[in-house]
Amino acid sequence: MLSYEIVVAFGFAALLLSMAPGPDNIFVLTQSAVSGVRSGILVVLGLCTGLIFHSTAVALGLAALIKASAVAFIVLKFTGAAYLLYLAYKAFRAPVQQLGENSPRIRDAELYRRGLIMNITNPKVAIFFLAFFPQFTDPSQGALVFQIAQLGLIFVLVTFVVFGVIALAAGGLSNWLTKSPKAQLIINKVAGIVFVGLAAKIAFSNR
Repeated sequence: MLSYEIVVAFGFAALLLSMAPGPDNIFVLTQSAVSGVRSGILVVLGLCTGLIFHSTAVALGLAALIKASAVAFIVLKFTGAAYLLYLAYKAFRAPVQQLGENSPRIRDAELYRRGLIMNITNPKVAIFFLAFFPQFTDPSQGALVFQIAQLGLIFVLVTFVVFGVIALAAGGLSNWLTKSPKAQLIINKVAGIVFVGLAAKIAFSNR
């Protein structure tokens, strides 16, 4: 069981890390501005599920394999980059929607999947967790696997709160965008550029 001191220290570190500008929170910001608060929260849920995956990978030692295997790292990062380029393509080609138009919106499952794939296919998250989590473990406090699981849960909760606030703040733009066709075109192009930038950041990242 983690001590109170470790929980507080780790929670504060997780708060600072989740607030720092990065691919995930920029992704939430963009999706929320384009599609609204609900869409942003669904993306956040997907991202947080990805964090659970990475925490489990660290606990089971899978992250160490990714760090040691150049092939596994390359496959993961280019899969993630390709998916972001696909989202960029969809953003560039997104049509203008008129207020009151019964146009199909992105399905909830698709939004959740976007966040999940975005996070899971970023190998640097697993490697970061592998380096970061052990600093807050103590062999005298019990099984390391259980301690890492607790740290992962704390990180997920903190991230959900921070990213949720980002989604709420950016989602306020969505109502205005639905009333302005020109603004929709601009934000879709901006979203596409952001996705291309995130894809490049992942594709050219090193271990």
